[in-house]
Amino acid sequence: MVKWTAEPTAPPPVSRTGAESWLRRRGRSVWGRVRAAALRAALIARTRAEAGMSTAEYAVGTIAACGFAALLWKVLSSGEVRSMLSALVQKALKLAG
Repeated sequence: MVKWTAEPTAPPPVSRTGAESWLRRRGRSVWGRVRAAALRAALIARTRAEAGMSTAEYAVGTIAACGFAALLWKVLSSGEVRSMLSALVQKALKLAG
């Protein structure tokens, strides 16, 4: 008579103790444990690399926004633009009242 056992469908956990206990329960060989350790190290390295990339992207975006704000400030504070805005406000006030 054959005894059927259900194999787990979920992948092994990533944490060190979880992966090791999962391997011990399954009776894996030493090479299986080495592969699990390599997988765990790769997942940790990938997570850290992506976190650093998003931080760098935020820094570049912040610097670009500051540069654009400085350029906009320079344009809006120039004499020509200031006189145009002043004329626009005066015209709007004359129409309203």
